[in-house]
Amino acid sequence: MKSILITIIVFAAFTVVKAQQTAPKSGDPNVEIKNDVRDTSATDNSEIFTEVEQAPSFKGGIEKFYQFLNKNGKYPAEAKKNKVNGNVIVVFVVEKDGSITNTKIFRGLGSGCDEEAIRVIKKSPKWNPGMQNGQPVRVQLLIHMHFGY
Repeated sequence: MKSILITIIVFAAFTVVKAQQTAPKSGDPNVEIKNDVRDTSATDNSEIFTEVEQAPSFKGGIEKFYQFLNKNGKYPAEAKKNKVNGNVIVVFVVEKDGSITNTKIFRGLGSGCDEEAIRVIKKSPKWNPGMQNGQPVRVQLLIHMHFGY
């Protein structure tokens, strides 16, 4: 019997988002929605950077982030039932204090994968914040998470 696992891929260079993108609506790949990823609804309304001198980093390094995602991520039952396999792209902001806010789906997959990706990212412990001119700043990041078997 095949075992189905969730595999999460995070590009080490953390691709950053600068524009809007169309995305399939969860559960209906034929419907397009626009996600404005430049949301500033966090408590700190200062500028959100997409490029900084020192990028935010997960405490313990990228390998620890992989471990965190693999330990906490689950392949949704609906996705398993529907044999869904593919990538969800999640965008989020690492705040000045290292907390994660503004977590959104940039490109979804449906069948519960979008919700699972958001849940796992929101569960993340604090990061080391991004730095610009020696000061911590808000930085928007994007990751690809692969769901499948």
